[in-house]
Amino acid sequence: MPQPDGPSISAWQIVLVGMVALGVAMGIGRFAFTPILPMMLAGGVTDLATASWLASANYLGYLVGAVWCTFQPWFWRRLGWTSAIDGPALVRLGLAATALLTAGMALHLPGLWPLLRFCAGVASAVVFVYVAGWCLAQLAQRQLPEMGALIFIGPGAGIVLSGVMASAMVALHGSAGTAWLVFAVLAAALSALVWPVLRASDRVPTPASVQAIVSDPNPAPAHRAAEVALLAIGYGMAGLGYIVSATFLPVIARQAIPASAWLDLFWPLFGLGIMLGALIASRIRSASDLRWRLLVCNLVQALGIGIGLWWPSSAGFALGSLLLGLPMTATTYFAMQEVRRIAPRHSAAMMGLLTAVYGLGQVAGPPLTALLLARNSSLDRGFDLALLAAAVALVLGSAIFGTMTRLFPVRHA
Repeated sequence: MPQPDGPSISAWQIVLVGMVALGVAMGIGRFAFTPILPMMLAGGVTDLATASWLASANYLGYLVGAVWCTFQPWFWRRLGWTSAIDGPALVRLGLAATALLTAGMALHLPGLWPLLRFCAGVASAVVFVYVAGWCLAQLAQRQLPEMGALIFIGPGAGIVLSGVMASAMVALHGSAGTAWLVFAVLAAALSALVWPVLRASDRVPTPASVQAIVSDPNPAPAHRAAEVALLAIGYGMAGLGYIVSATFLPVIARQAIPASAWLDLFWPLFGLGIMLGALIASRIRSASDLRWRLLVCNLVQALGIGIGLWWPSSAGFALGSLLLGLPMTATTYFAMQEVRRIAPRHSAAMMGLLTAVYGLGQVAGPPLTALLLARNSSLDRGFDLALLAAAVALVLGSAIFGTMTRLFPVRHA
């Protein structure tokens, strides 16, 4: 991607930076583990219980990174340092760390893997919070807020690409170590693509300096804390709800329908659903209450899980994977826009808070799955119970969003 001639960066350059950065941080840094996991299991380098803890280490790192993003403004103020955080620089640092940490997984050092996955989670959270906040603020400044949804195509594109590449490596009898190395090179190449624009972005306003432009001039409502808390809890339920499938989908499919020719395509279908959902979200321009959109997103994901449970076939898993992915990043986009509405002057910190609670839900998913697998005589039964718990969490999240529309009605200008 060429560096702009002047200080101005176009809306499409902003969108492309967001897409690529999220594709690297989320599609590779976090979710490349999912299509590689069957290769790790087949190669005997890990087992399901250990894999669950490796996944949790990554999600815990994501949580820690999100908490740091939430509280770092307070931390710097306590130290008397009031300069604005250089978001693009942190994004560059996170992208470089993602490539290096992914490469580290290629080393046959199982004792080091939890730390590598933890650090990759921290890096992905930092990239997510700062690139999403920067992109949304820049697009709002240009009066193009709807384009913000397009940046969330990135994770889906990363998942599709990693899934297809993993399938090819399985067909070629490649090892898990080779797969990690290939994804590290891919992460580095994609990061290099947006690096010049991220450097050029230092010459344009950062999210902190455009807060006055995008902030609501009205005083904050007295119930803002309760509204943010409920939004965070509902969003956290979405994190728990999708993560079981997002971590174990290829393994679950191989357990349920081992003879299916579609086994290596369910994960790319999940990524394709994410991309379609982001495109749909970008086309919704009505001023409807975002909580209703979040409610529908949760129910669609619950339906996707239910289809896989009640119709364990190639068609059922294909449809379920598509429905599970469809609202995933749309949920994130709507939640980030909603918290910007509720707390416009503290949007970066509140985005970090939501991401942290979402991370809590994600951290809980793999250990819960491991516990249910250990307490049941068959893998099928254990996975079914884990998926059922995930669906229940999504329905509870929908109930919270519905309750919010009653307790805190939105007044549109």
